[in-house]
Amino acid sequence: MADDKKILDIFKSTGALLEGHFILRSGLHSGHFFQCARVCEHMDRVSELVAMLVEKLSGLDFSTVLSPAMGGLVLGQETARQTGARFIFAEKQDGNLVLRRNFKLSEGERVLIVEDVITRGGRVQECIDIIKAAGAVPVAAAVLVDRSQGRAKFEIPCLSLLEFSFPTYEADKLPESLAKLSAVHPGS
Repeated sequence: MADDKKILDIFKSTGALLEGHFILRSGLHSGHFFQCARVCEHMDRVSELVAMLVEKLSGLDFSTVLSPAMGGLVLGQETARQTGARFIFAEKQDGNLVLRRNFKLSEGERVLIVEDVITRGGRVQECIDIIKAAGAVPVAAAVLVDRSQGRAKFEIPCLSLLEFSFPTYEADKLPESLAKLSAVHPGS
């Protein structure tokens, strides 16, 4: 698709999609690594990507955008700006996402969750739980990249700008092309 190519070109040109030999946090090896924070260095590109994501949100009724820190902050704030919504974020405290900084959700408030990348969807689920615990209504999740291969499932719709995943390998089962390259730990 033309949009997928355009999106991938943005990721590559900003250094967000890397090719090489990477050792992932899981210990698995991959020939590709996605670092969304690199896209977020370029606000013109963020605005462009979020505008494409916002198109997918037509018909959704929400007044607030909630993002998990850190990855979703820039994207969530830009989504709120482009849709005229209020923006808040959840951050880790004692290992769990919580609302801090006196952020509050009201009973019945309709909330869109915005995240950069989902693999298993744990942070999106934590946001759903926060919203429901406050008596607010989780409307949908909007993510820049879904690399869950369809495994991340939620009780609300999850809309993504791009779905992709790259093969991963055990250290002792690397393809020859990957084994020839020096491995690096790219971080999260």
